[in-house]
Amino acid sequence: MAKDRNQGDDYIGPLKRLLLATLLLCLFAIFLVWRIDSPRVERFRAQVVDRVVPSMDWAMAPVTGAINLVRDYQSYQRIVDQNKELRRELQQMKAWKEAALQLEQENARLLDLNNVRLDPRLTFVTGVVLADSGSPFRQSVLLNIGARDGIVDGWATMDGIGLVGRISGVGRSSSRVILLSDSSSRIPVMIQPSGQTAIVAGDNSIAPYIDFLENPERVRPGDRVISSGDGGVFPSGLLVGQVATDPGGRLRVRLAADYERLEFLRVLRDHGHEQITEPGGIISPEAPTSPEAGDG
Repeated sequence: MAKDRNQGDDYIGPLKRLLLATLLLCLFAIFLVWRIDSPRVERFRAQVVDRVVPSMDWAMAPVTGAINLVRDYQSYQRIVDQNKELRRELQQMKAWKEAALQLEQENARLLDLNNVRLDPRLTFVTGVVLADSGSPFRQSVLLNIGARDGIVDGWATMDGIGLVGRISGVGRSSSRVILLSDSSSRIPVMIQPSGQTAIVAGDNSIAPYIDFLENPERVRPGDRVISSGDGGVFPSGLLVGQVATDPGGRLRVRLAADYERLEFLRVLRDHGHEQITEPGGIISPEAPTSPEAGDG
């Protein structure tokens, strides 16, 4: 057995050397063929290329696939960028639509009441959303404005289109906003065009439900929901959203604010209305006391 193994080793060594010498000779011949500048050799090279290259499609398949994959990724990236741009434009269109509706309603009211005085005290402060502490039990965000900016508990916040929530907790340089979707949120609203009042109650979902509605039959999906101003919780006329129904048939509100992209919020300065303690004083001012009446 040892003799047979030694004989096999004696054949393998020369065979390897022969194959190596043949390979080197072939490579040298190919080098010479590709280096010789002759019309006859050029025709030979062309014939070799015509026969070999078409059969190399299988070798180029991975490269072609990789190139197509890169092109598809670039195309997908362009589609994503276009989708983001369309979302921004859609958000602007929603803002313009809401502004147009508000102007249309205001114009209709002012045609009937030509001398209406609007409250100039309702201004706003814009803050940046620092953190989102949304959880199954609490829906709130943190703003970078606080007591130093004059922020007060209870003020309403908007994202430029719709109502987002109210201030609940104010620090020196930050404040917390309880969103309308929070389970502790309850705001009085009015549903248009029926004019019914109701309560929008949060339940930690993206669509709060409508409660304490007197005549649900007069409400239709798509009706506008605005703040009513009852109870002094929020100023009146702020857009909340539109009426919608869930699979169970319960009336809910599709919020106008874009909760997925809360970057900047407007905190509305609401200094409240003057408390009326003596209604008679509105009709006629207090009559001055005459000196004669005092002497008598």
